[in-house]
Amino acid sequence: MEPSTPPAGRGLRLEEEEERPSMERVFEGEPVPSRSETITLRSVAVSVALGCTLSVVAMKLALTSGFAPSLAIPAGLLGFFLPRVWIRLLDSCETSQLPFTRQENTVIQTCVVACTSIAFSGGFGTYILAMSSSAAEGSIGNDDNNVEEPNVGRMVVFLLLTSFAGMFAIMPFRDSLIIHHRLTFPSGTATAHLINTMHTPQGAKQNSKQVAMLLKTFCGIVAWSIFQWFFAGGQDCGFRTLPTFGIMAYRLGFSFNFSMTNVGVGMFCPYKITISMLAGSLISWGLIWPYIETKAGDWYPKGLDDDNISGINGYRVFIGISMILADGLLHMLFILLRTLYTMSKQEDNPQPMQNAGGQPFQCLNDVLDRTTHSFDDRRRTQVFLRDRMPSMAPIMAYVFLSVISTVVIPHLYTPLRYHHVAFAYLIAPLFAFCNAYGNGITDMNIATTYGKITMLIFSSWVGLKDGGVVAGLAACAIIASNVSTASDLMQDYKTGYITLTSPHTISISQVAGTALGCVINPVIFWVHYKVYKGGAHDDSNTIGPYAKVYRGIAMLGMTENGLPTHTMLLCKVFFTLALSVSVLREVAACRGWRVRPYIPSTIAMAVAFFVPPTIPIGMVVGSAVIYLWGRSDRNDMQMMSPAVACGLICGDGFGSLVSSMLTLLKATPPICIMFLSREVNVSLDAFLAAKATSS
Repeated sequence: MEPSTPPAGRGLRLEEEEERPSMERVFEGEPVPSRSETITLRSVAVSVALGCTLSVVAMKLALTSGFAPSLAIPAGLLGFFLPRVWIRLLDSCETSQLPFTRQENTVIQTCVVACTSIAFSGGFGTYILAMSSSAAEGSIGNDDNNVEEPNVGRMVVFLLLTSFAGMFAIMPFRDSLIIHHRLTFPSGTATAHLINTMHTPQGAKQNSKQVAMLLKTFCGIVAWSIFQWFFAGGQDCGFRTLPTFGIMAYRLGFSFNFSMTNVGVGMFCPYKITISMLAGSLISWGLIWPYIETKAGDWYPKGLDDDNISGINGYRVFIGISMILADGLLHMLFILLRTLYTMSKQEDNPQPMQNAGGQPFQCLNDVLDRTTHSFDDRRRTQVFLRDRMPSMAPIMAYVFLSVISTVVIPHLYTPLRYHHVAFAYLIAPLFAFCNAYGNGITDMNIATTYGKITMLIFSSWVGLKDGGVVAGLAACAIIASNVSTASDLMQDYKTGYITLTSPHTISISQVAGTALGCVINPVIFWVHYKVYKGGAHDDSNTIGPYAKVYRGIAMLGMTENGLPTHTMLLCKVFFTLALSVSVLREVAACRGWRVRPYIPSTIAMAVAFFVPPTIPIGMVVGSAVIYLWGRSDRNDMQMMSPAVACGLICGDGFGSLVSSMLTLLKATPPICIMFLSREVNVSLDAFLAAKATSS
């Protein structure tokens, strides 16, 4: 998506522009609240409650499906609903309250999203688990130098060191990206329009319906999760073992396991993504892996565990990695070229600047041309530019955090030395700016791609004998965390720009939410991890499906010894195929070919190569719900489907937490429900009859 900067000399006249519907005209009579009227006890309490609750949901997603859908919509909806409940309760007690404004709503949304984002950018389902012995089991590099077990204290300190530097690195570019380049930042813009709409009379009524639907779905799914728990009293027990498509398909991994998280994610995802993932599962789990399994004893040793990187899992992980790298590298190159092209166009066609002396918007003299921007643009820019900070302040803050991290991080992860950390922080601002600019244009956050490239470089730099696996993963965490938080902050600045929220207030909310996330998310992760280590987990939805992938990338930078036969050859073949499909997709998009909608998403297919087929199947069910709902009542689907999807995801996440707590309390499900083939059932009946006769 191109930036919305109009070419010089081609703007509409001011009178014509102001004839268009103006959101700021609706709020023109309302003064912009001060910081003390925006950051209130009410907003802080709601932010903490929502941040902790949605972090449970985000962690569930990060540890199971690996997907990172934006929780900005549920945060915005609930951030509007809960303060209104607060106000009504205090009004019934005849207690005076400040009015609830869209700026306060933005503060809550920013803080909550910053908190929940740590579940993804913190790498709990990727590089944190990739360092553990469970990910290293059965593979090369499983010695003490290349293994670091998760530790709550270390995770909190590491996150506090790495999650703030990216914000300060991008702050000097705030006005340039939002005002001068006028980047779109689609997610931030959509969230802002949602908040603005909800604070109009019609929007408030619609929000009440959406929140009611969300709560109904949430309660129903929590009850369903608890109901399922009662029937999971043993291995291979429960409704998740239902052979939906038959016994043969179930043995290959194809079944619907009643995970409402996957259904909810599928309702959010475009059809192309879910169908591409299903196609990837059919190709890999239905054809390629069964064929390779026939080569056991020839291409790789027989009798290895499914998770052993020297067996069938080596093919799954490294072929998937090669396809992800092909698609990710192409996207990164494409975004960088597009970014450079856009910047060169804006340098060749600078915005004309006019003096607006004596006018209400005279603070915009050096930024906006009044003849080419609407009332909304001028009003928002006026408020956005009120807050100024010394340009050296964020730079000095970044340098300070970099120095502290350079000293402390080598003590947390010893294979990573001081000069390694210093170099990582030296290149992080460049990656952060490139990612933020590209995210503003395309709405794509490729922080993990930057992290994977960094991982390859640092693991090769340190070497396997000196702990290159841990060093590469830790370096990946530094870069990915810095780059991701920088992009998130710019999205929030865009939201604040459109809702007339002070940039300083946005920064404070982002810092507070990030700090809360750095503490609460490791605790939530530890609960899940303890349950997993205790053996009470679902093998079809094991936590951390990407952990072995990230560990495999780190090892790929150092050696290919210990991998199954033909692994690297197959990686090269699939890398080439994935790159070809990605190039074809981009060319089709640029030239407007009719075949473009039918070209699959390469990275979606690649993900399906190593995640269980139950995940794509659940997502396709979600897409089917959206399709059928849209055919029945499109308007109702567009209004209510986000609330239903959020209710499914949140309810399943909370239900999973309840099940985890029951497991930690040594509670055992009283019933075991199993599904058997006819032949097995006949044999079982004969066995039980013989046993009854003998007794």
